[in-house]
Amino acid sequence: MKKHILIIVSNANSIGPNNRRTGTFLPEVAHPYAVFSEAGYQIDFASLTGDTPYLDALNLADDPDNLKFLTGKGWADMQKAVKLETADLKSYDAIFVPGGLAPMVDMPEAPLLKKVIAETYERGAVVGAVCHGPVSLLNVKLSDGSYLINGKNIASFTTEEEDNYARPDVPFDLQTALTQQGAIFHAAAPWSANSIADGRLVTGQNPASAKGVGEKMIDILETLTA
Repeated sequence: MKKHILIIVSNANSIGPNNRRTGTFLPEVAHPYAVFSEAGYQIDFASLTGDTPYLDALNLADDPDNLKFLTGKGWADMQKAVKLETADLKSYDAIFVPGGLAPMVDMPEAPLLKKVIAETYERGAVVGAVCHGPVSLLNVKLSDGSYLINGKNIASFTTEEEDNYARPDVPFDLQTALTQQGAIFHAAAPWSANSIADGRLVTGQNPASAKGVGEKMIDILETLTA
């Protein structure tokens, strides 16, 4: 039976005191989308508000997967993202949250998103996120009251990377926040590929890690139904 993936994207288009333009970082959605598509999975999109999401890093459109996403079905489908509260969440085998700075704006709290992630994880589905996308995992509490990421091996955009990218624009340091909720944080060299699977939770450090997150999610999904 064909696997069903829900990609949940931010609706933010600016961040910080200087209103830095932002959105979903193109390769962080396009590369996993390509991996899921090649596996024959059905892919849907949802956003927090249901409004048309924004893309960042369009200057990277010469990358083959990025270009295919922009000119093919991917971007067309992302523009039709449904409002998260209307999605039939139990029909999905996995959810995935791409990064870009945008999730740092509307995903640190977002009660419905936290509920969706907790329930998806607890019913045995796969949860993935990359770069700043793991901010969606912050403040997610399971039914026993514990934080989802407590004791979990996690990767995200690192303090070192942020210091040389968008430190004046972000409201807090993601690596620090994840660690404070009990995550076992794994930082690789800045901008190098680093994706980690801990059970059914898959995270990645930066844009170079997005493909690996997608591949690890597929490996887990295939194992669950083997």
